[in-house]
Amino acid sequence: MRVYLSENAFVDLLLSSAEVYKRECLGFLLGYRLEDRFIIEHAFSFQTAYRKPKGVISHDRSHKKIEPILSRLDRLQIIGDFHSHTQFGTMKGLPFPSPEDIQGMTPELIYLIVAINNNKKTMSWAENKDSTISGSVGNFFFKISAYFLTSGLSVRKAKIHCPFPPGF
Repeated sequence: MRVYLSENAFVDLLLSSAEVYKRECLGFLLGYRLEDRFIIEHAFSFQTAYRKPKGVISHDRSHKKIEPILSRLDRLQIIGDFHSHTQFGTMKGLPFPSPEDIQGMTPELIYLIVAINNNKKTMSWAENKDSTISGSVGNFFFKISAYFLTSGLSVRKAKIHCPFPPGF
């Protein structure tokens, strides 16, 4: 399975994670799914989510407000969600799903985790051998991973492709 991130989605992920740094962000991924890949066109964060350093909870009433708008988008649909894992004290945010993350997964959707940490040195953006993308911007170092639940209900990592970061 592969994940293709558009420039808009990439920027949205970084901004959503940095805006609430030290607390987790959460949002939907909009795009479409093909047989062997997800195409992510947009990522939008939940402004009303209850955020903690090690967790985030969305409000169902907020989802109900946006559902009529999303239903009008012919080409785009909700194909998953994203959230951040942030540095907390000396503990680094890591781009791996927690047991709670895995418990909340549904087959047919994609889940992105944005690890965001204090930046110690400038790192160019790259697609990594471990199927993630990473790099630094300003005071932050980001590493983004993607996971999905197979039909057999096992968690697998998807390879992320994003043509935008190398020139970022």
